[in-house]
Amino acid sequence: MVILTLSAIAFVGSLVSNFEAYAQGSGAKAATSDGSSSKLIGAGMAFGLAAAGSGIGLGFVGAAGLAAISDNPKMQSRVFIFVGMVESIAIYGIVMMFIILGQ
Repeated sequence: MVILTLSAIAFVGSLVSNFEAYAQGSGAKAATSDGSSSKLIGAGMAFGLAAAGSGIGLGFVGAAGLAAISDNPKMQSRVFIFVGMVESIAIYGIVMMFIILGQ
């Protein structure tokens, strides 16, 4: 919840700072007139939130996986599959970041 609040504050702060760049005269060249700052914020949020969610999920899956392995060592391969599934969320975040930056 704290991460979501901080990202919302950063997003609103960047929107406020972009209004100053758009208020410049026509002769002045605005650095953010093409929306590049919005792309950077979106890419950062895509990767950051995916990594944060993946870290939280990995904590739960890791704790449950270690408990399952301690009861039955044959469960080790299944636990690795579940850990890989949780890790893939962070990879999806990286892919989305590159898609956003590529546009």
